[in-house]
Amino acid sequence: MHISPRFLGIALVLATAITVLVQSGAVRSAWADEIDDDAAAALKSLYDGTPSARVLGQKAAGILVFPNIVKAGFLVGAQMGEGTLFRAGRKVANYRSVAGSYGFQAGVQTFGYAMFLMTPAAVEYLDKSGGWEVGVGPSIVILDEGAARNLTTTTMQNDVYAFVFDQRGLMAGAGIQGSKITRISR
Repeated sequence: MHISPRFLGIALVLATAITVLVQSGAVRSAWADEIDDDAAAALKSLYDGTPSARVLGQKAAGILVFPNIVKAGFLVGAQMGEGTLFRAGRKVANYRSVAGSYGFQAGVQTFGYAMFLMTPAAVEYLDKSGGWEVGVGPSIVILDEGAARNLTTTTMQNDVYAFVFDQRGLMAGAGIQGSKITRISR
């Protein structure tokens, strides 16, 4: 397959623009309290719409909630967002999720996700990894509403369960595989 230099140039300009936006004030980091409030509201909304998420939340050792991930791309893409780790209903720390991708893609979208860390070992891995690359480390199961309905306390066997929610925009798919999650030091 031959890709024209003009097309590659456009893709490079878009990737650079996304990087600048993510690092600048245009898509700036929210203050920690704002992130915590948004994450708590997103988790409540997820619980209200997906009762099995509440069941997971009651059993989880920790819940990492990213209420607003922004993803944009044209052949080359990037996504970023900030979230909060909750343990026993209390805020523990803030985290950033960043990912890059390439391939056939075009558009902009926002979405959120919640990761239910079911074991103390999964929470410890997040704390000690210095940057958790999703897909490496604890086993993760991405749930949709159908799969979540069949989940019971006896079938919960994995380290981490994740729900993607509130997808908006014009881009095919919302994924967390390959995302790097790092603690925000403020």
